[in-house]
Amino acid sequence: MTSGAGYLLRGFGLWRRRPGLMLLGMLPALLVFAVLATAFVVLLLRLPELVGWLTPFVDGASDLVRTLVRVGLALALVLGSLALAASTFVGVTLAVGDPCYARIWRETELMLGGEVPDAEVGAWRAVRDGLVLVLGSALAGLLVVIAGFLPLVGALLGAVLGLVVGGWLLARDLLGRPLEARGLDARGRADLARGQRGTVLGFGIAVQASFLVPLGAVLVMPAAVAGATMLARDLVATGPHVRV
Repeated sequence: MTSGAGYLLRGFGLWRRRPGLMLLGMLPALLVFAVLATAFVVLLLRLPELVGWLTPFVDGASDLVRTLVRVGLALALVLGSLALAASTFVGVTLAVGDPCYARIWRETELMLGGEVPDAEVGAWRAVRDGLVLVLGSALAGLLVVIAGFLPLVGALLGAVLGLVVGGWLLARDLLGRPLEARGLDARGRADLARGQRGTVLGFGIAVQASFLVPLGAVLVMPAAVAGATMLARDLVATGPHVRV
């Protein structure tokens, strides 16, 4: 998993080569971050009301039980929202800033040598794959919230699940363009990622963890795109043959 995190560090190397392009890549990330941050603030403001609405079954319980359940659920809602926002952030940002990130991707491919791949997977397939990613992100956020209902360990379990599941989804999302450009559909990309699950997960967790730092998502996004391009090349080079 540590080798996967190294790809994010390597992605930051593009700042030395094309600092202007990397700065440009921060703009769409900043826009999407502002929208998601606003939604998160609204959630925090309405959190007590939401938690009370979701837990009427503990109204007659003791103060200790009521506090444990509602605090655990509140933490799970916050963690689940962060996990969902992190996963959604990448997909939305890549869509909004596609011209910027396409340039970062191509520059990384050129820097690594060889021709820039340009295979297309088809518009309908791209739409289907995008819907699958959004659904996976929503299910991940729901899973974290459900875990929060577990007494005592709910908050910790939710944090771990949010980091691991969210990291996997982030990595899959970031690897989309460079693997699609090599002619791989969603099934082919999934097979390739599963073949080196530890490396892919390590990369995703590193990106996910950096997103938890204030403005980390904005600062890291261009480097994450570059790092994912490097990772995709290595996955294809060392992974098994997969069907397009």
